[in-house]
Order: sequence, then structure tokens, then C-alpha cells
Amino acid sequence: MVEPLKSIGRTCAAWSGILFSCLWIAPVVIAQGLTDPTRPPASIRSGQEGAHQPANSGPVLQSVLISEGRKVAIISGQTVRLGEKFGGAKVVKITESAVTLSGANGVQTLKLFPGVEKDMASNRKHPQADSRRQ
Repeated sequence: MVEPLKSIGRTCAAWSGILFSCLWIAPVVIAQGLTDPTRPPASIRSGQEGAHQPANSGPVLQSVLISEGRKVAIISGQTVRLGEKFGGAKVVKITESAVTLSGANGVQTLKLFPGVEKDMASNRKHPQADSRRQ
């Protein structure tokens, strides 16, 4: 009777160790796929001035700073204020999520989060919310 209990105890201890290892390693493995949003651009990390960028990438809006008395944007590592020039284009508008440039090639809007579209919520109430109140 004592021998089967020892066997069960060893099996439980082994499975507990495996489970603990999986739970301890899982967050590390998941975090490896994430990029740090505060990480500086490659040109700054490598210490190279004007590091090579692909020709078709164009200017990239990296940050926007807005206060009561000033509006500043960082475009491809260069700090520009409202009204100043970036390359051959003039900065005509700075909002919290975009910068508009106007130049010989027309008007170009750079977005801080280019893959994200903001959709305004509708003003009408949710139909299920009305049915719950009744």
C-alpha cells in the first residue's frame, strides 16, 4: 500500500515541476515578440548621423509635442515647429496625431500611428441598453 502512494507522489511532483516551468517561461516567450514603443530610431542607436533609409520610405512622424505656447513635431529625427520647413515642405498644421506638410509636391499628411484609424462613436444608444432599462 505504501509503494503505490510513493509512486503517485513522485508522478505528481514531476508534473508539478513541468507545469511550474511552463508557467514561468510563458511570459518570457510572449514578451520576446513585442517591440518597445519607446525605443529610439535605428539611426540614433547606431550613432550614425543620417543613417541610410529606404528611398521609398519617405518622412516619418515620430513624436508630437503640443503645449499652450508651442507646437513641435519630430519628423524622421528632425525637430520642426509649426511654420518651419522640413525638407522642401512647410509645416502648416500640427495636431496630436498628425502633421500636415505643404510643398511643391502638394499637401502631405504624416500620421503618428499610420495603421490606426480613429472612428467616432455614434450618438445613438445601444439597443440592448434600452431593453435592460425596461
